[in-house]
Amino acid sequence: MSNDAPWWTRAVAYQIYPRSFADSDGDGTGDLGGILAHLDHLADLGIDVLWLSPAYRSPMADNGYDISDYEHIDPLFGTDEQIGALITGCHQRGIKLIMDLVVNHTSDEHPWFSDAGKRDWYWWRPPRPGFTGGQPGAEPNNWMSFFAGPAWTFDERSGEYYLHLFGCRQPDLNWENPQVREAVYAMMNRWLDRGVDGFRMDVINLISKNPALPDGEPIPGTRFGNGFAHVICGPRIHEFLAEMHQRVFAGRDAQLLTVGEMPGVTPEQARLFTDPGRREVDMVFQFEHVSLGQGPGGKYDAGPVALPGLKHSLARWQDALADAGWNSLYWDNHDQPRAVSRFGDDSPQHRAASAKALGTILHLHRGTPYVYQGEEIGMTNFPFTSMDQVQDIEARQHFEQSVALGADPERVLASIRMIGRDNARTPMQWDASPGAGFTSGTPWLAVNPNASQINVAAQRDDPDSVLAHYRRLIALRHDEGPVGQLVRSGRFRLRWAAHPALWAFTRRLDSGEGGELLVMANCSSRPLDVTALAAAPDALDLAAWAGARVVLANLTRDGRPAPAASPEVLRPWEAVVWHRPEQWR
Repeated sequence: MSNDAPWWTRAVAYQIYPRSFADSDGDGTGDLGGILAHLDHLADLGIDVLWLSPAYRSPMADNGYDISDYEHIDPLFGTDEQIGALITGCHQRGIKLIMDLVVNHTSDEHPWFSDAGKRDWYWWRPPRPGFTGGQPGAEPNNWMSFFAGPAWTFDERSGEYYLHLFGCRQPDLNWENPQVREAVYAMMNRWLDRGVDGFRMDVINLISKNPALPDGEPIPGTRFGNGFAHVICGPRIHEFLAEMHQRVFAGRDAQLLTVGEMPGVTPEQARLFTDPGRREVDMVFQFEHVSLGQGPGGKYDAGPVALPGLKHSLARWQDALADAGWNSLYWDNHDQPRAVSRFGDDSPQHRAASAKALGTILHLHRGTPYVYQGEEIGMTNFPFTSMDQVQDIEARQHFEQSVALGADPERVLASIRMIGRDNARTPMQWDASPGAGFTSGTPWLAVNPNASQINVAAQRDDPDSVLAHYRRLIALRHDEGPVGQLVRSGRFRLRWAAHPALWAFTRRLDSGEGGELLVMANCSSRPLDVTALAAAPDALDLAAWAGARVVLANLTRDGRPAPAASPEVLRPWEAVVWHRPEQWR
């Protein structure tokens, strides 16, 4: 990759979930004032892009992902003037701001939905022939929503059903209607004119649906069918995204960023979406790696994740997008449990080391890394003991449906405790005060009890902290020398792919310039002797790396790398990055 590569190839993004980041007025809910007060935290980390989850006006049935007014900020979060101040504040610190774009659906309180003249802006259908509307089985097709239950809700006033792939208060927009598309493009242009630097596009690959809306394959144990095949990367998705680029981004896209969240997307499809020559999106969020460990019952039927499968998943995306397209790299976001609890070891003994190891692994892949609030200090899952502590609509509907079908409530709660979205939504832990420095009031969602030990204030000046390690990771990607070039552009090659504890890979340019990087991480709580692994077909000659320079290590003393004596022995959750220069090849 040349030095004239897009700016975002050397960028690191940070996601803020406004409700949970910082509360400036004491009402228990995070807001724009709180974000403004903590922008220097992002600048100190070295962040290049701030992704702001929805702060638009909304009845908050799905915490803002049900938008009733795309043009204005919800009073819960602040004012339109404050979003202007946030744009300015970010730009003054060299940070770009991208907004969350939710245009697969709106809120049922959006004026478009209540406007009789815009009825064909949504998907309306009569009951199945021979059925009375409002009765089970009368829905136009058998699709289950992503949030459990039918994907259709009956409207008694009109006698018809409307489609909602998510909650019943989130009706899906009909992108087949060109008026819908033009209204969305006009709104996007107005936000760009106000100074935002692009969009993260929520479930954007669902906007093109099979217009016939056929039944999906039956889901065992329910009366529903799986409609995903008829909505994921539908027949006109590439046409719609190319049209969006032409109407919105063409002529001013060099400094913008477009990120498509795409559930169910394959590497081959992502290669098309992100190929620069196609002018669709710059990168995609995919869910393959965070979906590993799921059983036949889906997301909440989750178990442990085997390391070889996790390594293979990330590696195949590296390979698929190596020559065309671009990867988004993430562990955590507002829809996932905390990575250190899901993929690492969140025990007091190993939490910090495993959080740093996971960060090292991710940031040394090729792509644009995303840091989710709290990830940079190693925040963990919340110890939910009751559904009274759970706010997430998805989790609550799953619990109700599962228990109604005879599931053990305690087992359902245990699955929510492991994988539920509220794990990522507990308040940001700024300090050890009762409100964790998040609020002076009662937080909308309980603060994790470990906030007194895990918080920004405790780590800010500690050179051995998770926070300090994330600063070093981000600085490595920004490095202007050969190491930074290898981090950004080097070809990825997985080593010891089948090993159950060792995650190792190399990065080098096709030209051989700049030398080579070796990343090795012991993803276990036991010491690992690598010398016994030399016979593996994808092993490295570790003797050739003796004396190589350590550029990053997660086990430090006084802020200085303190790795094992050689690449041959790794301590529990130790991660080390070595560089050997070009002349060693």
